[in-house]
Amino acid sequence: MWQAGGRASHFTASTRRPLLRGRGVTPEEAQEVADRVVGWARDGEQLEAVVAWSRSTEVRAYEGEVEHFVGADDLGVGVRVIDAGRTGMSWSGVLDTGALEACVAEARDNATFGTPDPHAGLATDDGVAVTPLDLVDPGLAAVPADDKVALALELDARVRAADARIVGHEGADYADVQAVAAIASTTGIRTAEAETSTYAGIWALASDGTDTTTGFGLTVGRGFAELDIDAAVAEAVQRCTALLGARKAASERLTVVFDPYVTSQFLGIIAEMLSAEEVVRGRSPFAGRLGQTVAADGLTVFDDPLCAGAPTASSTDGEGIACRRVPLIESGRLVGLLHNSYTARVMGTATTGSASRPSHRAAPGVGPKVVTPQPGPLGHEQVLALVGDGLLVHELAGLHSGVNPTSGDLSVGVEGVRVRGGEPAEPVREVTIGSTLQRMLTDVVAVGADLRHFPWESAGVTLAIADVTMSGS
Repeated sequence: MWQAGGRASHFTASTRRPLLRGRGVTPEEAQEVADRVVGWARDGEQLEAVVAWSRSTEVRAYEGEVEHFVGADDLGVGVRVIDAGRTGMSWSGVLDTGALEACVAEARDNATFGTPDPHAGLATDDGVAVTPLDLVDPGLAAVPADDKVALALELDARVRAADARIVGHEGADYADVQAVAAIASTTGIRTAEAETSTYAGIWALASDGTDTTTGFGLTVGRGFAELDIDAAVAEAVQRCTALLGARKAASERLTVVFDPYVTSQFLGIIAEMLSAEEVVRGRSPFAGRLGQTVAADGLTVFDDPLCAGAPTASSTDGEGIACRRVPLIESGRLVGLLHNSYTARVMGTATTGSASRPSHRAAPGVGPKVVTPQPGPLGHEQVLALVGDGLLVHELAGLHSGVNPTSGDLSVGVEGVRVRGGEPAEPVREVTIGSTLQRMLTDVVAVGADLRHFPWESAGVTLAIADVTMSGS
């Protein structure tokens, strides 16, 4: 549902029996507190309570030593009150009765200072059933801290020993989280969800004596045993050594090939612009284009929160509404936007279960969960062979600052490898690529079959885009 935040030393249920410190919070216990708070609503007001708990671990290893270790339990409640179109919010990191009552009172008081909004209101059940997802690895809670430290140290040692050209790294990281979130409201929302996730990654440094490059490798899972250290090491080494000796290339127009990592970043930007929140604010080049062709007919993109294999999958959104697959672009045609209940009211349509809430402290916005391109029929090497001559992009620099969210203009720095005769050739750096997002979408010429999920809200495949300007020497 979201990454829980806030901090507290105990959690008090409606029986006023503190939970045992150290054993965590169950969805049922979180739901009980949310229900209790909603029971204090006054006649005529809408009241929503969100309860969030998480337990996280972060480890960083560097040159055989543990540089950083943090374990944290976070807990909090957020209250939103809407009365006569005015909205007030408050939150607390302490969940005893007095703190909860004070939190509700503060939200009510804050609402009196709000500006009336005819579209303000809490979400109501839209009739879409919640699809249960198994997002928890129950074994994660039992993994000793020593094992987590050992994994980070192993990643550190393995990368440094993997290739003679590896001269170091910027830190070998391990992280995990166990999280629970619950929502209840006077409009009938009542839902709770739990999830776990794990991550290991590293940025390696390579040198050939005259040039130094960096490259990352990562692995993600629901549980500790799912992490693939071999894959993370191999990826980091391949990415940084492939760019050794890179030089600035001559300016030209050519086909660029995004690897899955870069495609995920590209589609993440597109998904932000397909948020109805951005459309309502006039900050999207796709405003007013529903039903129109906006991409090549070979490109289909959707948001699939119910893909349990994705790290950001979820059964419910930030308002407690059932998540569902949301079509965005079908065979090049724009068929949908992402909506929460507020933007749906503003635009006279229905929510898509796409409310995004970074924590219990925040009001729900709009955002994707698992933006996914429909994989094509070609493997990575087949896409390169089809392109023949072009630029395989490994890294984008300054993507968010290099994109105008209103016009869609794009100009970003890139690193990668020239493609010649359908094969990777010399490495390239200190060049930029320029176009518009709209034109790049319509110039997609190949979509790879190599779908990969990342620890953020967009997946990627190998993607070839024709007629892009590369500016270099």
